[in-house]
Amino acid sequence: MFVERALPEAFTIVRVILWMLSTRFGTFLLCGSLSHTNKWPFINTFSNLSLRNREIVLQKWFKHRFFTPVRLAFLSIKIFCVIVFFSQCNENGENLAWEAIGYHVDNHENANNSRKERPLEKGIVEAMNEDNASLPKSLSKKGLEIEIDSKNNILKVKCDVVIVGSGCGGGVAAAVLASSGLKVLVLEKGNYFTPRDYSCLEGPSMNELYESGGTCSTLDGKIGILAGSMVGGGSAVNWSACIKTPDYVLKDWSENHNLPLFSSFEYVSAMDIVCKRIGVTDTCVEEGLQNQVLRKGCNKLGLQVDYVPRNSSQNHYCGSCNYGCRKGDKQGTDVTWLVDAVEHGAVILTRCKAEKFILANNEEGGVRRKKCLGVMANVLTENITWRIQVEAKATISSCGAISSPPLMISSGLKNKNIGRNLHLHPVLMTWGHFPDSLSDLKGKIFEGGIITSVHKVLSKSKEDSEVKAIIETPALAPGTFSTLFPWESGFDFKERMLRYSRTVHLITIIKDRGSGEVRTEGRIKYELDEEFDKKNMKHGLQRALRILIAAGAVEVGTHKNGERIVCSGTNEKELKKFVESICATEGPMSHEESWSLYASAHQMGSCRMGTTEKEGAVDENGQSWEAEGLFVCDASLLPTAIGVNPMITVESIAYCVAKGIAEALRVG
Repeated sequence: MFVERALPEAFTIVRVILWMLSTRFGTFLLCGSLSHTNKWPFINTFSNLSLRNREIVLQKWFKHRFFTPVRLAFLSIKIFCVIVFFSQCNENGENLAWEAIGYHVDNHENANNSRKERPLEKGIVEAMNEDNASLPKSLSKKGLEIEIDSKNNILKVKCDVVIVGSGCGGGVAAAVLASSGLKVLVLEKGNYFTPRDYSCLEGPSMNELYESGGTCSTLDGKIGILAGSMVGGGSAVNWSACIKTPDYVLKDWSENHNLPLFSSFEYVSAMDIVCKRIGVTDTCVEEGLQNQVLRKGCNKLGLQVDYVPRNSSQNHYCGSCNYGCRKGDKQGTDVTWLVDAVEHGAVILTRCKAEKFILANNEEGGVRRKKCLGVMANVLTENITWRIQVEAKATISSCGAISSPPLMISSGLKNKNIGRNLHLHPVLMTWGHFPDSLSDLKGKIFEGGIITSVHKVLSKSKEDSEVKAIIETPALAPGTFSTLFPWESGFDFKERMLRYSRTVHLITIIKDRGSGEVRTEGRIKYELDEEFDKKNMKHGLQRALRILIAAGAVEVGTHKNGERIVCSGTNEKELKKFVESICATEGPMSHEESWSLYASAHQMGSCRMGTTEKEGAVDENGQSWEAEGLFVCDASLLPTAIGVNPMITVESIAYCVAKGIAEALRVG
């Protein structure tokens, strides 16, 4: 599964290098003098090298500056090995390494979820349980108009609105439009899960709940990308943070991008409505280890640290909501907006992937050259061979910032902004080890709410209201932890993993000015702004290290190989020198000897709003500049990065866009 989802280039490089290492000549080219032996034929294959020499070879590959494909091969092999070793489990949900590293799975469910409750049962059609004969009947029973074209093997479905995707954008849009009396069909390529279905096991959960099983990355391997792929989308697997759009961002969008929506009462009201519907709370009763460290370090340094609003109860103490909330406390779209939608007649078809939007010439003489008539889709199960043709008055792309652009481009849309201006909120991490002997800091890194506290790194200039970076805490199960942590030697890596449960990580998130593009599915390019982004990342990383040191870490570091320091017994001058040496690094395909892996859980801006088609892919109403009746309603719409967790922003924009669509269809 991992191999099938890997970038083809990476797979090819690994395959070639493994083949070379199986030959003497190839081993000599890749390992040099370490492959020599005193016996004929004087060169060993890699498998016949001593363990020590093999380790030295890998260490050299890790730092190889000029032949970067070797480094990419090392990284790919390392990730595959550690992911399998630390995240896969047997039929009993066990992994023998977990006890050694102090990890256990929190799979306790809420007593209120003991019965097999399925909140979306009224409107869900799960393709995995259907076949060619039953699917038309199931859709018809849900109130959809069905027509079978046996000659072309097409199942035609008619509705008022079809929405591709069910996450923060699609879920809200479905609720708003269905509540206005429209017949809504939601197409979701992932499966439907309820709290009882979640295993909280890292390996199976990543495979089932995330885009490409969590293996998405930029083409250069620099940034790993997490995006939800299930009913509820990112809202079902995100870390629960519910931060409203910052005022300085709203000012920028309304004044500099000339989008009055973001200075309107309508948008402010939408944020309040969204927060109320998903049950946002402002504080928490008890914080987990990582958030305790962030709060303690900030307090020691006299820095402001705020509680992060969450869409869960104040006493929600769950560290595995990124694998679906088994306790049923987190209020994603799958248990809020989509429930509202199906209560008003909406239908959700799972395992159904949109292929292209159906576009025709706009013969009604409108401003837009094309008119969208619906969507063509494929069902991702072996039992169903129908192609699905959905005819609708309005069509909405809500499949996320890395999936909406390829779908629009493959449908024939040409606007230059589609797929460009992609922002990722790139993340680098710092870590600190806190032994169990530090009795004032309780717990393990995988326990407690994932994000309950945040520190904002502010500009020193009073005129500049923007935040340089925010510092939060991540969810890191053993497999993810091991992929990000640098490998320096076998012994060192084992030692690091033995400290896993008390190695606290802080993430630095920046409001990136740099951007990328995604025009073809799975092909993501991205570049940081060399001056602005890297400077802000450096400020955030240095601040995070100071927080960890102040909180009492005995050792701190980054994910750049060798970049660590033991705090105990080190004077303040040396610690200061170390912290000030930290900067934002390049990725594995750079020509730098030391490098890091970045991460992204927030993708936005790739079909941004604009006042003209030169400025954006869609107008202020979310409608394509090229095709009447085709709307975008997801994080793609954001004009820029926002610098904070985007769920509330995305849902609020979706609410406003959907209200506009409902009104337009009512008048029309």
